[in-house]
Amino acid sequence: MTSATDTTPAPKTSRKGVRILQDLLTRPRAAFGLFIIVLMVGAAVFAPWIMPHDPFEQSFDGLSLVGAPLPPGGDFLLGTDLLGRDLASRLILGTRTSLIIGVLANGIAILLGAGVGITAGYFGGWVGAILMRFTDLMMAFPALLLAIVLAAIFQPSLLIVALVIAMVNWVQMARVIYTETRSLAERDFITVQRALGAGHLRILLKHLLPHLLSSIVVFGTLGISTTVLLEATLSFLGVGVQPPMPSWGNIIFENQTYFSTAPWLVFIPGSAILLLALAFNLVGDALRDILDPTLKGRH
Repeated sequence: MTSATDTTPAPKTSRKGVRILQDLLTRPRAAFGLFIIVLMVGAAVFAPWIMPHDPFEQSFDGLSLVGAPLPPGGDFLLGTDLLGRDLASRLILGTRTSLIIGVLANGIAILLGAGVGITAGYFGGWVGAILMRFTDLMMAFPALLLAIVLAAIFQPSLLIVALVIAMVNWVQMARVIYTETRSLAERDFITVQRALGAGHLRILLKHLLPHLLSSIVVFGTLGISTTVLLEATLSFLGVGVQPPMPSWGNIIFENQTYFSTAPWLVFIPGSAILLLALAFNLVGDALRDILDPTLKGRH
């Protein structure tokens, strides 16, 4: 009979997650990236409570006497845009827009790319040939051009922009996972499972997926920066998130005519895009070093 003070051991995955987090925090660049990500996520989650002004309100005091945007300072911490709206509030709300699209688009791309790669790599034969030739065909199209075409065909919205970005970003994941799955499928432990009569689903989920999980996590983390940059590009070109809903890309697009007279309207959202992309890249690189056994001790 066990005593009341006995505790149940923490799940193995939980302990591994804690160790990975501790390892990330010991790396200065990764810790900086995590800090930026947490800061951005916090701004997105608590946007309604921390925005100093209504991001859609065109304030009478938001323009100078000649109708120009106000510089940073006073009631408007980061200045105002061409319509007299508070730039800080629009940036905070734009953080939510950019992160939602980045995470959603990258999540769809991971599911689609990993699914195609695992299926093609495990089954091989004509199934693998068809899936990978389709992947190669998609990779042949310039990603930005294909995204612009798809975004122009459909009515832009948060969901449509996320789906468009996912449709052009899944191919890299599929190619990477396909290569690793082909290598794993030829290992002895997979052959033994087949000989023992294990079904395809059991082999895929219990024996292949755990070995691929580290690659999926690393690629997914790095992919968020790509999706954020692509969303900003589409919004800047006018085929992404549509005004008045702010995103970092369309804030630059709306205010680009004031680049010479009010450079903060372009520099500040551009810096936010750069900083978030850098943060995810730093964390992704650190995760690759931690989870890839061939790179351990070489960071």
